[in-house]
Amino acid sequence: MKTTYYPQDDILEMRFNDKPIVREASQDWNINVSYAADGSIVEMVILDAVKCGFMPFESGERKAA
Repeated sequence: MKTTYYPQDDILEMRFNDKPIVREASQDWNINVSYAADGSIVEMVILDAVKCGFMPFESGERKAA
């Protein structure tokens, strides 16, 4: 998974795989989900990520200081 955050626009983009996108759907005014031909999620884009509480988020990896 590749995650990119664009702070100037408060947009969070999460790319789950490299399959071609065949369909996109809006789940809410600020969440767009892109799907592959097999129905799997390829990408999610979240607008106003910090404002809506999606950022900061934990990746599950913990690093020692």
